[in-house]
Amino acid sequence: MIVEHLSLVDFRNYAVADVTLGPGPNVFVGRNGQGKTNLAEAIAYLATLGSHRVSNDPPLVRDGADAAIVRARLTHGDRSVLLEAQLNRQGANKARVNGAPVKTTELPRYAQVVLFAPEDLQIVRGDPSLRRRFMDQLLVQRSPRFAGVISDYDRVLRQRTALLKSAKVRGIRGEQLSTLDVWDDKLVALGTELIQARLGLAADLSMPLIAAYSAIAGADHRPQLDWALSVRGGDPEASLSEAGVGGGAPDGSPAPDGNVGTRPTQIAELFREALAERRAAELDRGLTLVGPHRDDLVLRVRDLPVKGYASHGESWSVALALRLASAELLRADSRLGDPVLILDDVFAELDTDRRARLADLTVGYEQVIVTAAVEEDVPLGLRTRVVRVEAGRILEATDAGA
Repeated sequence: MIVEHLSLVDFRNYAVADVTLGPGPNVFVGRNGQGKTNLAEAIAYLATLGSHRVSNDPPLVRDGADAAIVRARLTHGDRSVLLEAQLNRQGANKARVNGAPVKTTELPRYAQVVLFAPEDLQIVRGDPSLRRRFMDQLLVQRSPRFAGVISDYDRVLRQRTALLKSAKVRGIRGEQLSTLDVWDDKLVALGTELIQARLGLAADLSMPLIAAYSAIAGADHRPQLDWALSVRGGDPEASLSEAGVGGGAPDGSPAPDGNVGTRPTQIAELFREALAERRAAELDRGLTLVGPHRDDLVLRVRDLPVKGYASHGESWSVALALRLASAELLRADSRLGDPVLILDDVFAELDTDRRARLADLTVGYEQVIVTAAVEEDVPLGLRTRVVRVEAGRILEATDAGA
């Protein structure tokens, strides 16, 4: 898939912008704060309906404007589609495909993007919520119906937790709280489906992750990923002292649950047992302590957890390998061709060897979009087409050899 043309109105610092892009590498160059990342962010928005920098949409609308427009023409082979998203400061967003109104949730069906950014380092070093978000976004990209599963699970979770908080305040216990069983059934049904899908995704990512890490790092450090599940009776979100049974591995990381069966009946049985075991603690704290919202994706290199043990270079290699492995899965699944790869200010964070290896790995994709403050940070093989950006304006585009 290729983004042929991008048009923006009142998006971030752009009053109006029009950019023509080509197949292969395209590099946006500009000093920090000029708007180059905003162009990449706009393209990624059509595929993810979100930003990698902010958690909601209003900051994407230019100051003083009521709405922003992101419009892009995408091609795959002989087929072309025009996507448009209208981001409203107030009220629901709107979307169009080839000029016809559609639900905004339809846009990712036509666009696939994998974005690498400095923020990705927090996937491996940050809180479990960031790893869950990474995996859930990939789940939705591979199978858009999971957007509904995740949304429904979050809704049930909020309602069940609200009931627990109310019971805590009112001092309700035991048989007086029979309605909790109804929410347990819903939580188990939706949570089981999500846990099963996450376990399957981790298995699918395993081999692509190993290949991508070795290619980036130039070494075999045995990268691994697996889920630490709260349905096992521990709590990966809690500290080791709080976690209790199954709370952690000897090195202090959450214990992966690679031996957990992936059949829904097995997961559901564990889920119900864990809910029963933690019922008193949930009522005491007014929180839902069991479910996929408490799980953690455990990442390891050299048989040690990345978080707390890996070097800066190893952590970067794992973060990049996760994105490349994601791109390979989408590439294998997609009827739209390759996903568009976006490398947002990534090369400045890497040493010379990793820059070269990353360039070699990505140059074979149908389209690669790179942002950089310093043009020389980008390996020469990716500088096929350079677009210069300054203060929300597209100054010029130059092709190699022109």
